[in-house]
Amino acid sequence: VQLQASGGGLVQAGGSLRLSCAASVRTFSRYNMGWFRQAPGKEREFVAAIKWSAGSTYYAASVKGRFTISRDNAKNTVYLQMNSLKAEDTGVYYCAADWKYRSSGYSSRVYEYDYWGQGTLVTVSS
Repeated sequence: VQLQASGGGLVQAGGSLRLSCAASVRTFSRYNMGWFRQAPGKEREFVAAIKWSAGSTYYAASVKGRFTISRDNAKNTVYLQMNSLKAEDTGVYYCAADWKYRSSGYSSRVYEYDYWGQGTLVTVSS
């Protein structure tokens, strides 16, 4: 499985960006997908996840109400719409795929994801 993230860039605080993550796998619709981010000098942290069926979404408290995760299984792509961006949203954003069934519907743990994209840099200027 290969994941290719794109859409990062430089944006002013209060602005918006839309990240995309294209997967090269025929069984994309069976994977739970997640977005994580890593700020300079900090650990990678969970941002959002979407269940394989696209029926359920999950967010970190810091982005809830501002970010929206979605997926298009026909296009093998997951998206992260980011609105009302803040300087603290700055970091490298990674998409990840989780093959395993989860009763909760998702995981927020880095080590539970099986595949990772290369990351796309988001810089929010204040």
